[in-house]
Amino acid sequence: MKKLINIFLLFILLASCSEVLDIEDINNYSPEAVWNDENLANAYMVNLYPMFGNWDTGADRLSGQLAGIEWYKDRVTISNSSFKSWDYSNIRLLNQAIIDVENGTLSQSIKDNIAGQALFMRAYTYFNMVTYHGGVPYITEPQDRYEDDLFVTRNSTKECFEFIQEDLNRAMELLPDHILPTSSDYGKIDANFALAFKAKVLLYMASPQFNPSNPWDNEYWEKANVANKEAYESLLGQGYGLVEDYSNIALEERNKEVVFSVINSYPNKIASWDNGVRPGSESRGTANACPTWEFVKEFPMKDGRLYNDPLSNYNMSDEDFLQNYWENRDPRFEKSIVWNGKIYEVSGKIGKRQYTSLGIAHELDDFGINPNANTNSTNLDRYTGFFILKNSLLNLTQSEVEQYDLDYVVMRFAEVMFNYAETANETGDSAMALKILREIRERAGIEPGINENYGIDAISREDVREAILAEKNIEFCFEGHRFWDLRRLRMLDRLDGTIKEGVEAIAIESDKSEMEIGTAQDLADTYDLEETDFQYSILQVPRSGVQESSLPESYYFFPIQQQVLNRNEKLEQNIGWGGAFDPTLP
Repeated sequence: MKKLINIFLLFILLASCSEVLDIEDINNYSPEAVWNDENLANAYMVNLYPMFGNWDTGADRLSGQLAGIEWYKDRVTISNSSFKSWDYSNIRLLNQAIIDVENGTLSQSIKDNIAGQALFMRAYTYFNMVTYHGGVPYITEPQDRYEDDLFVTRNSTKECFEFIQEDLNRAMELLPDHILPTSSDYGKIDANFALAFKAKVLLYMASPQFNPSNPWDNEYWEKANVANKEAYESLLGQGYGLVEDYSNIALEERNKEVVFSVINSYPNKIASWDNGVRPGSESRGTANACPTWEFVKEFPMKDGRLYNDPLSNYNMSDEDFLQNYWENRDPRFEKSIVWNGKIYEVSGKIGKRQYTSLGIAHELDDFGINPNANTNSTNLDRYTGFFILKNSLLNLTQSEVEQYDLDYVVMRFAEVMFNYAETANETGDSAMALKILREIRERAGIEPGINENYGIDAISREDVREAILAEKNIEFCFEGHRFWDLRRLRMLDRLDGTIKEGVEAIAIESDKSEMEIGTAQDLADTYDLEETDFQYSILQVPRSGVQESSLPESYYFFPIQQQVLNRNEKLEQNIGWGGAFDPTLP
């Protein structure tokens, strides 16, 4: 796969046109140059795989997990480009591949594989557009700007979902069932990924976002459950499952939990994860993704209950929790978060502790307003006193952070499990949903308790629904799921009007008086200050500018950009954005 990227660059040179794939140069596209040569045909497809993305440190900034107010007033408008998905350039390339590969001289098995990949990618691209906007024009043939009728209307949202399913069904017929981790084709789409993704599509189709008048008892839930049960049972039967250690989901590449991943390999293809999550003193610049105090509180304790749950073995007041928040937590907390005073052996530094206290921590790491520190923090609008540990390659030295090349996990089996749990619960099988939640918590290392429910008390469908949502928030932290789940479930009110906070640490003596800053600096230099040597207080972040999130009801479907409407008078704008198009399902 990696070598094919270079082959594709060679193809571009041979074509003597750096924009040969642009729609403006459609007449310069030569099918014979690609679809009669296996290497060039594969390279054409490789060039489309970036649609699956890569590690993104800010993937959960849209939710409450990370600092930063992304949802300021009028964040999304008809005229700006924010939260618009209108990817017909890729659609044209995919349609071209589906049609032209059949006219080439490649073997039928190669034709089928390429067509299967393209059909999946087309479904994937349309699904993204539909989740943003509702129904869009579902074009299945390459559009020639000079000859074809480009002024098409939007298909209904229901029609789009049906077309997506058709594309995925066709893709599964053509793709190999399971590309093994040892295969040279690993990293390409297989039928297992298509099956799991189709189940996710049907989950979305059933969800409240698309069914506001009947969110939990509409006709689509049963079909979604059938598809998700099939995906779960099929993949489980083929050896997919949860890796033993939560830390190794990404660190242990090509493991049994990975359903599909994007292959990274230094120096040809890298990601910016470590460069973005590490404290500035251990990176190439300040961290750009910092967990919030609100999210820190959402991790349960070791018994699976929240710190303020009266039934928890570790129940405590808000005041006590603030001074001991790192103790007796869900093991995923320690494996996901870096906090003040925590042992953080990054860059090969044995015994190193990470400090965030103003006047004690490195200036690229500090957070706080303590006047006795005799310095001002420059990080008050972006830091929180916490950093991300999850998926970090601690062995990379500071000079190597831009060499991060762990494969990017697009879908893992835990997501298949959660999707099935959700549809099972909504169709009357809460027992299966709870079974899956217990398995997730068992892998996490949460105490089973005397009833072996791992701290889960949910009984009603509504309670189980909330338990699933809360558990997924923790399990998939920083992986970019939270905002889209809340939007899909029409729960954006849980983000609207919210603020974000961080925690300042100030070194103290044994009698709780503030430690002299010079003394604290000396102790920190030898990593002799532990978490309990600090007093903690809460600070709102950011300290300036917009400080409160604003998500109106209209954000359940984003608008079509005005410039797109201007180019096609047959397109209608969404209801709620000045138009008459209804993006919900009947």
